[in-house]
Amino acid sequence: MGAVTGYLYLSALLFSLGVLGVLVGRNTIVILMCVELMLNAVNIAFEALSVHFQTLDGQIAVFFVMSVAAAEVAVGLAIVITLFRNYLSVETHDAVTLRG
Repeated sequence: MGAVTGYLYLSALLFSLGVLGVLVGRNTIVILMCVELMLNAVNIAFEALSVHFQTLDGQIAVFFVMSVAAAEVAVGLAIVITLFRNYLSVETHDAVTLRG
């Protein structure tokens, strides 16, 4: 097993845990953390493949994924704070009442 294979297995495991957390999560903050876990798993895969193929393409992609993750955290936490102020809860089933 090569060095890259271990990182790709780790990335796949972390991504799978993130998907599982998003699918079964009831708390909005936990779901946002699982999305961040999935983004970091993709970053590990990009970085491992970038080192394996000796290019900077994966590292550039990691930079953009990290930028998107930072924006997602800012917007996601603003939504969670608004939900908590209105409903005094961060559970996902309380957000269903926002549908018009």
